[in-house]
Parts: sequence; C-alpha cells; structure tokens
Amino acid sequence: MGLDQYANARKGEPTIDEDGCKEWEDNIELGYWRKHPHLQGFMESVYHNNGGTEEFNCVDVELSINDIDNLETNIKEAALPETEGFFFGNDSSEYYREQDLGFCADARKALEDGYTVVYSSWW
Repeated sequence: MGLDQYANARKGEPTIDEDGCKEWEDNIELGYWRKHPHLQGFMESVYHNNGGTEEFNCVDVELSINDIDNLETNIKEAALPETEGFFFGNDSSEYYREQDLGFCADARKALEDGYTVVYSSWW
C-alpha cells in the first residue's frame, strides 16, 4: 500500500467502457510517481483552489499553465509544501526533481497541443 500518483494528457470526449471506467480517444501518460508526498500536497492545494471539496484521493484535478508554472517554480526553489500521510512515505522531492521538471515541460507542451492535463492519485 502507498501513495500512487499519475498525470495524463487527454483529448476528446470520454466514453465509458464495459467496466464503467472513462476512456478518452487520446490519452498520454505524462508521469507516474510512487510516494512523492510533497507533490501530493501541491496538487491537493490546486484541487482545493479550483473548488474541490472531496477528500483528495481518487479524484482528478485539471492543471492549467499557471499551475504548471507554479509547480516548476516550487520544484526549482525546493519549496513544495511539506505533506504527510499514513501511506505517503518520506520526502522524495530531491529524488524526483529531474522527473518533476521533465513533467512540467511535457505538460506545458501537451497544453500547447490542445490537451487537458490531469493529475490523480490513489492511497
């Protein structure tokens, strides 16, 4: 058990498959992290700032170009918010630093190409 985190670029209208899950006509995986709690804290802030009211687990948060820019700044300044959770593990910001910056670049490109960038997590 633990914190699993995903980022995808999606385009098109979703359809529902036979298991009741949404599928998009174009879906690209932009990132996967395992136990990156401070990234989770950043994304939870985005979720709540966008009006999210549910527990931040198994929900999607759509990321704007401003969110990506703020994330990149926080990564570069080692300023992701300290976040703890029973299944989250220890701070892994330095371990994921280059991957996080790569995600920011890929997400920015996906947004420019007309995709919607979405982050989700499960713990």
